[in-house]
Amino acid sequence: MLLPGRFPLSLRTQTQKMKFLDVPGLSPVSRIGLGTWQFGSREWGYGDEYASGTARIIVRRALELGVTLFDTAEIYGFGKSERILGDALGDDRSKVVVASKIFPVAPIPAVVKQREHASAQRLKLTTIPLYQVHQPNPVVPDSVIMPGMKTLLDNGSIGAAGVSNYSLDRWRKADAALGVPVVSNQVHFSLAHVDPLDDLVPFAQRENRMVMAYSPLAQGLLSGKYSTSNRPGGVRGVNPLFSPENLRRAEPLLSLLREVAAGHKAEPAQVALAWLLAQPQVVAIPGASSVEQLEFNVAAADLDLEPGAVTALTTAARAFVPESATQALVGAVRGRLGI
Repeated sequence: MLLPGRFPLSLRTQTQKMKFLDVPGLSPVSRIGLGTWQFGSREWGYGDEYASGTARIIVRRALELGVTLFDTAEIYGFGKSERILGDALGDDRSKVVVASKIFPVAPIPAVVKQREHASAQRLKLTTIPLYQVHQPNPVVPDSVIMPGMKTLLDNGSIGAAGVSNYSLDRWRKADAALGVPVVSNQVHFSLAHVDPLDDLVPFAQRENRMVMAYSPLAQGLLSGKYSTSNRPGGVRGVNPLFSPENLRRAEPLLSLLREVAAGHKAEPAQVALAWLLAQPQVVAIPGASSVEQLEFNVAAADLDLEPGAVTALTTAARAFVPESATQALVGAVRGRLGI
């Protein structure tokens, strides 16, 4: 609920100006994109009605608001996400940056070519603008994976190559194996998970690359509405991030988020997204379960944080060190046993 006098940024989406990032090999990339993991994926529980109706409406509204980056993957809904996204984009699909991902199982060149072709067919594209390796294969080096990606680049099947969940060292190795820049790295990045600030973001800034932040709102932790006295239910309720101890540890960060948001007549989640956009060469790809949530997220591009606020939020984020999943589980069991 908005405080008296608050003016929600989501009401300003008709007049805001989307921010863009120039990345070699790609058309201008909107700093706020749309993640589509939930399109067709059973684990999100949105159902067929969402996939056939709401998802399409969200995509069309995103286009109206200036979103040009749409992220998907072959593994999302086992291809359903790609099909839904391709259909929803319609004739606009060739005008935006569609980013898909290959899950690197047996990623020899022939398999990479076959899997990219299948994704392109589902997306109804002749060229996938950004094709990413979904995660590093722990046993297959990039010297095996990247020759297939290079072939796709050379024959025009993809516009640019990217990776996901790569360390800086592995990103550099992928670069060397590809022979041309791997333009992006999609990683877990938010005020609740700031590790990319240490190496990936500086590298992207030096080399004119792109860091794509997934889970930019830490599954809702950064909405500012949860606390030790107001824990979420459902799937979030079993997420270690929302354990009583982690919510206690996060409170200084969440309190600062609320304070900065109040000063900007915005919401904490919008400030969390704006903080990401204040980092060089970073774009955020939050998902959206409704048009209203999409508009709320996109409106964060209209929020410019003062350098002092960015620094203070960064300091608070670095001070937040969540307990591990194991520690959270032990704490929950001890709590139930009254220990």
